[in-house]
Amino acid sequence: MNETLTTKERLAIPPQKMPELQPQVRAKNLCEVATGYSKEQAITEAKRCLNCKKPGCIDGCPVRINIPVFIRHIADGDIQSAIDTIKETSLLPAVCGRVCPQEKQCQKKCIVGISLKDIEKSVAIGRLERFAADWERENGEIKIPSVKPETGKRVAVIGSGPAGLVVAADVRREGHSVTVFEAFHKLGGVMRYGIPEFRLPNSIVDKEIETLKKMGVEFKTNFVVGKTRKLADLLKKDGFDAVFIGSGAGLPLFMGIPGEDLNGVFSANEFLTRANLMRAYESDADTPIWEGKQVAVLGGGNVAMDAARMALRLGAEKVRVIYRRTAAEMPARAEEIHHAIEEGVEFCYLQNPSEILGDEKGFVRALKIDRYKLGEPDEKGRPRPVKIDGDFFELPVDTVLVAIGNGSNPLISQGTPELKVNKRGNIELSNAETNATHMERVFAGGDIVLGAATVILAMGEGRRAAKGINEQANKK
Repeated sequence: MNETLTTKERLAIPPQKMPELQPQVRAKNLCEVATGYSKEQAITEAKRCLNCKKPGCIDGCPVRINIPVFIRHIADGDIQSAIDTIKETSLLPAVCGRVCPQEKQCQKKCIVGISLKDIEKSVAIGRLERFAADWERENGEIKIPSVKPETGKRVAVIGSGPAGLVVAADVRREGHSVTVFEAFHKLGGVMRYGIPEFRLPNSIVDKEIETLKKMGVEFKTNFVVGKTRKLADLLKKDGFDAVFIGSGAGLPLFMGIPGEDLNGVFSANEFLTRANLMRAYESDADTPIWEGKQVAVLGGGNVAMDAARMALRLGAEKVRVIYRRTAAEMPARAEEIHHAIEEGVEFCYLQNPSEILGDEKGFVRALKIDRYKLGEPDEKGRPRPVKIDGDFFELPVDTVLVAIGNGSNPLISQGTPELKVNKRGNIELSNAETNATHMERVFAGGDIVLGAATVILAMGEGRRAAKGINEQANKK
């Protein structure tokens, strides 16, 4: 059992550093950067938890995992009970433990971090979640959640990303039949095509999906709802009682500056999809990737970090991230920025391109970069970037990766007038508590509703939608 420690003693335990591959080694391969806690490290880190009577960490978790309880089990050395506790709420712990921004959610509200006046010293909730999930996978059979008796109700889930998988799990647990329709030939959505192997190995995604298959969830790939089959047909002709739309936000946005049509300009979305899903880094890949040597990445989010770090691994000699604000405003996770810097990515702050310059053959040769300063706060409270007139320079590059965000694919909404969308193309909800849309028996969640967001926020959307679907099914 976890020995009795005073609050003072727990606060005195130093945070356990996550073991990592050396930067000079990992920057040239696709091996996972963080190698995970040992059992001894995990137990020591878990003992830092204060077991608060009013745990803010649960409120900070979009799917409301019982964090203090699973951590207490780890502190006691009972890892199976820890993972069982997590799986009462989430079937994607190995994913969330790796890619979710805990520092902005559960760990932000950790009393340990607040007491020590440093969020980086909060209990490493995400790392402990990852440890528990990895322990179960590496130490025997993964437990399959129980499923209630069949109800005869059928639910269609569009998209196999994090929101869709949560809906599939929660609805299937209630005994309803679930079919997941995926447009790509591989399952996992953004977890597979958007997040590189060095952050989230595909084998992890495969294992999480395998659990759903063993629960009885059916998956159909190469199925594009809106083309292969209309949304309304799933309800009216195919007999589904409800449909969940979790098709994501995969439509890349561009800056609208001259030169974006030059050879060597790509959306980060396409670049990462080719590298991750289509494995373009392999010598015999069917879809080889552009081999840039002087690469500029435009943007400051997690996608920009992934694109920059992947470019290094694909042989780039120099990778620069161009961002029009400063490091303090950069939205990417601090850990990802830190890893990128360690690996040799250069960050160019208070800069933004106004034109992409090409050579006589139509290939990128340089960026025209304007310098910026910070002005008054914008509607989100961040200092507004202000261009300094007349202050610009040319930066020689041969590749430009645009990572300024993604919009919603209009394929489903354009063919389904009953759905309401906002000016950004995101599906509007009629009930935010159940994620019901304005179309009867149709629910939606994840990036198609939020715009580009995080895995865990998409999962939270899926949790609410599944609740709404189950409530609807139980009424009939």
